[in-house]
Amino acid sequence: MFDRTPLPGKEFQDFRLLREKTAWENVAYALEVTGARRREIPRKVAQVLELVGLLSKRKRMPGQLSGGEQQRVAIARALANDPDILLMDEPTGNLDSEAEAEVLAAIRALHGEGKTVVLVTHNAEIARQAELVIEIRDGRVSRVTRAGGAERIAA
Repeated sequence: MFDRTPLPGKEFQDFRLLREKTAWENVAYALEVTGARRREIPRKVAQVLELVGLLSKRKRMPGQLSGGEQQRVAIARALANDPDILLMDEPTGNLDSEAEAEVLAAIRALHGEGKTVVLVTHNAEIARQAELVIEIRDGRVSRVTRAGGAERIAA
């Protein structure tokens, strides 16, 4: 019925959570609309909410969650279909330093589990933590830097 070709998980800068749904329901909805088997949904939702440290807050509405918690629900939703690649647009852009640390810890854990994380950020501090940094200026690649400082300036 559905082509089950894995798509990348996408996390949006502004979370895009459904305000009338709980954290659990926001993640479950992503599975429902992609055709997941109904009996698998509770297990998968619990798994990804546990991964981002929010299983205990599963019944909370987005307005009852901090910015960092909302961001982690968005990450859980992006992970619900177990993508190999996670695309993240400014995942810490609207967060205070404590929430930023929580989200970065979740991202590091995902990478540690073998997920490829493509993260767009204007934050140089965050970029320095990556294995590979591709700097883009005026729509063109201006520099590529690998962890440890190996650098190539684009022509």
